Amino acid sequence: MSAYQNEIKAVAALKEKMGSSWSAINPEYVARMRVQNRFKTGLEVAQYTADIMRKDMAEYDADSSVYTQSLGCWHGFIGQQKLISIKKHLKTTNKRYLYLSGWMVAALRSDFGPLPDQSMHEKTSVAALIEELYTFLRQADARELDLLFTALDAAREAGDQAKAADIQNQIDNYETHVVPIIADIDAGFGNAEATYLLAKKMIEAGACCIQIENQVSDEKQCGHQDGKVTVPHADFLAKINAVRYAFLELGIDNGVIVARTDSLGAGLTKQIAVTAEPGDLGDLYNSFLDCDEISDAELGNGDVVIKRDGKLLRPKRLPSNLFQFRKGTGEDRCVLDCITSLQNGADMLWIETEKPHVGQIKGMVDRVREVIPNAKLVYNNSPSFNWTLNFRQQVFDAWTEAGKDVSAYDRANLMSVDYDESELAAEADERIRTFQRDGSAHAGIFHHLITLPTYHTAALSTDNLAKGYFAEQGMLAYVKGVQRQELRQGIACVKHQNMAGSDIGDNHKEYFAGEAALKASGKDNTMNQFG
Repeated sequence: MSAYQNEIKAVAALKEKMGSSWSAINPEYVARMRVQNRFKTGLEVAQYTADIMRKDMAEYDADSSVYTQSLGCWHGFIGQQKLISIKKHLKTTNKRYLYLSGWMVAALRSDFGPLPDQSMHEKTSVAALIEELYTFLRQADARELDLLFTALDAAREAGDQAKAADIQNQIDNYETHVVPIIADIDAGFGNAEATYLLAKKMIEAGACCIQIENQVSDEKQCGHQDGKVTVPHADFLAKINAVRYAFLELGIDNGVIVARTDSLGAGLTKQIAVTAEPGDLGDLYNSFLDCDEISDAELGNGDVVIKRDGKLLRPKRLPSNLFQFRKGTGEDRCVLDCITSLQNGADMLWIETEKPHVGQIKGMVDRVREVIPNAKLVYNNSPSFNWTLNFRQQVFDAWTEAGKDVSAYDRANLMSVDYDESELAAEADERIRTFQRDGSAHAGIFHHLITLPTYHTAALSTDNLAKGYFAEQGMLAYVKGVQRQELRQGIACVKHQNMAGSDIGDNHKEYFAGEAALKASGKDNTMNQFG
């Protein structure tokens, strides 16, 4: 017997027990409402999605071709439409996640208005967006199941038992829109206690995976901007522990932590690490500092010095009171960050790079895997990269190294539209197309995400509509560019009343009031024009 039938049977038994006062209760309607509300709490969502992520991680370890993907979403509706689209086109949500970008929370979800990605937005807005995303995904389940229930009733009324059985099978084997969210906690929004408290809120909202970075919390910058400042390993590991304690306290024992290193682009630190003995973590961190060897006589007022290998070293300190790392140490620092994080509680890595280059990422991951063989990455396929220019230059350089004639191309100007139909551009586009597959096969990338895609798609689609609507096209700009395309492509939102829950509400009215229900879906509902 299916879970759906079991629910009907259980409610029927309860109804009988309660007697005549429950005569208006229809056990099948209750079963439908229960099926439509599978996840009662955010913690249920977090546990369900953590199990999915752990299964996917194990499958990737066995076969690197089964990597996972996500797109960043800044509103529940955007996340909902993404998953509806995935189910429509690909028939399954398997290996497809959501990403919650701190950048987009700052830019789009703060009461202050648009803010730069510097952890200035309200920390609670992160957990609020997680809850909102899962509210919309659960509503997508309720809507789709409601359509199946309506179809089931119609098949029964028509006496079509085969169709009714097929629809019942779809209900019994229904795949939810609820998928894992990789959620950005930035640098933790304060000290380790602040990180722990926010992590709890995020997990309670449904997050099974939290990504945290090794920047100084009050100096945090976007990973693709200058001026990044990192913290000593001990400080970062305390925050990783704080997130793990939050997971464990709430019973999500297999929650996932992604440790992000910004060291490749971070040339500064706010602190000289505490070190007890040569070769410990603090000493290794300090070994990357840009220092001048000095004598006792050269000590100046207020100088900070460290003693290393019997020498007095004065780290180069900027007027901002920040200390500078030696140039060219970024990759070594990244590798040390990665190994240290995985050895101290993190589950996966995020290396923020300045360009999308499989060879560069592989070089660092190979070094990490010498110590931790199953090290895996979450990688930012960032819109901050000029993908076209980067890959055209990569092809140009590869052709040059191979001795191929590149005299027809200007490397510095490869973004030009003049090259769009060229052989070089075609090869670059093919490398872009296979970047995720290649990165997962050769550079240990378990999860590929685009941080800000829906920020850009919202801007682009709005620009296209505004350009025509407020000019000569008028209403045709909307009809031709939006509504007609929704109809042609089968976009569910063309019936926006249904998407917002109107039909669910009508069915509930019938559950509650029977024939007396005043329903919105009658013959005068203009949504009927869309079939």
